Amino acid sequence: MLKQVKEGHVKAERHNGVMTIEFFHPQSNSLPGAMLEAIAHEIHAAGNDHDSKVVILQSGGERAFCAGASFEELIAIETAEQGLQFFSGFAHLINEMRKCPKFIIVRIQGKCVGGGVGIAAAADYAIAVEGADVKLSELAIGIGPFVVGPAVERKIGLSPFSSLAIDATMWRDAEWARRRGLYAELHGTVTGMDESIARLANQLAHSNPEAMAQLKQTLWKGTEHWDHLLLERAAMSGKLVLSPFSRQAIQKIKGGR
Repeated sequence: MLKQVKEGHVKAERHNGVMTIEFFHPQSNSLPGAMLEAIAHEIHAAGNDHDSKVVILQSGGERAFCAGASFEELIAIETAEQGLQFFSGFAHLINEMRKCPKFIIVRIQGKCVGGGVGIAAAADYAIAVEGADVKLSELAIGIGPFVVGPAVERKIGLSPFSSLAIDATMWRDAEWARRRGLYAELHGTVTGMDESIARLANQLAHSNPEAMAQLKQTLWKGTEHWDHLLLERAAMSGKLVLSPFSRQAIQKIKGGR
């Protein structure tokens, strides 16, 4: 299935029990609301598909994995309600990844910013290539990594998450991310990364679906309240994005692209 999104797409294909979901946007795989909704929909569908045993989530292109929120949509937000609606897209996506009964492998071929780090953290198993550096840039534009924060903190711990959240303009390299558990594997080449993804996906496609579903539920124990928590965080971001500081910062960065 291929769903066209303004300037980009989300497509899903199943082969031998492996559902591959790919999103693409020409602006460094940034995420407008429609794309967030489409990705979440495909993950939900894969979770309910008997013939899909494992999910691979990836982005198109050879450079950035995900640049996070769409700046065009951020600057267009005019009310707290619109802000809540936009940031709820990230909340719904993370929650769909969390609740999907299939393991989700995330392929990370390039840099992750903001919401992209959140997607990596919400993966059950993230496999990356060298150069897939990370940055939580939210504070630099007047908000904070509130929605993705629970997923990132769960994966790497409070102290590393705090470092990322507070020093919002500093890149951490892919090895830093691997050492702290954001990436399960880090490879020197794209070929090596893809071979490892194919090996693991094939292995899981032939594993007991019931056992995998129960293991995933166990691994995510303690996050049952995220349906409400992440929406509360979305509301926080939705209000802050209207502040004069945030408006000016977003406009400055958007103008410099």
